[in-house]
Amino acid sequence: MEKAWSYVFSSLLIFFFLQFIQLQASSSMYTRPPPRSIIFTPHNRSDSEPQQVHISLVGRDHMRISWITQKHAPSIVEYGKTPGKYDASVTGDHTSYHYFFYLSGKIHQATIGPLDPDTNYYYRCSGTGEEFTLKTPPTTFPIEFVVAGDLGQTEWTESTLAHIGSRNYDVLLLPGDLSYADTQQPLWDTFGRFVEPYASSRPWMVTEGNHEIEVVPIIHSQAFTAYNTRWRMPFEESGSKSNLYYSFDVAGVHVVMLGSYTDFDAGSEQYKWLQSDLAKVDRSVTPWIVVCLHAPWYNTNIAHQGEGENMRKAMEELLYQARVDTVLAGHVHAYERFTRVYNNKAEQCGPVHVTIGDGGNREGLALTFKKPNSPLSLFREASFGHGRLTVYNRTHAHWSWHRNDDTDSTVGDEVWLESLAGSSRCGVSVHSRSDDDEL
Repeated sequence: MEKAWSYVFSSLLIFFFLQFIQLQASSSMYTRPPPRSIIFTPHNRSDSEPQQVHISLVGRDHMRISWITQKHAPSIVEYGKTPGKYDASVTGDHTSYHYFFYLSGKIHQATIGPLDPDTNYYYRCSGTGEEFTLKTPPTTFPIEFVVAGDLGQTEWTESTLAHIGSRNYDVLLLPGDLSYADTQQPLWDTFGRFVEPYASSRPWMVTEGNHEIEVVPIIHSQAFTAYNTRWRMPFEESGSKSNLYYSFDVAGVHVVMLGSYTDFDAGSEQYKWLQSDLAKVDRSVTPWIVVCLHAPWYNTNIAHQGEGENMRKAMEELLYQARVDTVLAGHVHAYERFTRVYNNKAEQCGPVHVTIGDGGNREGLALTFKKPNSPLSLFREASFGHGRLTVYNRTHAHWSWHRNDDTDSTVGDEVWLESLAGSSRCGVSVHSRSDDDEL
């Protein structure tokens, strides 16, 4: 009966929420296509058995394991390097949240480590159920990131995840819009089960999108309730005061996850944190800087025109002065790659901006681009897919976009990138070239 009432009230909430969104977007020229079908992943385990398992990086040699049980269970993770043999264990904690008449399961979190780099570990949550396997990322080059924005839980998403899993990688970056629950809280549960085979084996580092806000005027004023509770990121370790923005280092790459839907002007906590965070980066230790955010600062698609402009005006100078190498965004349900750019002009010391909001969401693709094409935009296509950033050494990385083409993943766009840390023309200290810099 409680679940039935939950669905009824969730349906009412989504109605009010969509009315609110329509009012906010009434000035947009873009008309969103009708929703597409969602894959509802069933709950087929016992209520005490762990589900929705996912992992994230914490510091240089720890990982946070997150999972949910429907009934009370110990917040313990047992782990080791041999299947079925656990020589270490950690006890974490658990929490839950209410969203009107919806009550989440017990959301457990435990941080394991220190862990050896580039190593397979086997682990079990709550002392029962399935054994999972994770692989820690390396501490030296090369390292490969997968990037998938606006993911959702549809057949398109299923194809994207299958293509992602068909090749090895080290860390997944998700620049916003995860479950597309849009206040229907049971969809957070189906999403957690949907991505578990992938998110339990490699660290998923995420930031929020507009679909994580889940504010209903008057009825529910607290934003990001489900997102912040279910997908806790290592914000405190990076000096941030909010789970909506943070940074982390992995194998010579400094990754900054920014929040498009929290304050970002020059007087905001996020701005001051970003300024401090970038100032601490030692490019001799971490020669690459990658930034992820949701609403793109550069966009030639009709969809979501100008929605990232205020954030660009507020923060672009910080990224430019820090010589950020690339900015990866979502929100627009298509793929687009720009030249190095700063202040709406081609600039050899600016970052390469990429929009990759084409993971497989239920809303469909943003099919229409502005004409004529801007000279800043080098490649654009409305197709589902994912990206891969392989950082080979201190100076060179390879970016590729993989289009979802039936059962096969097809490379639709690719480019070699040179780190601005090794560029004397951009005023960043130049390191001495050594053998590990050879391609």
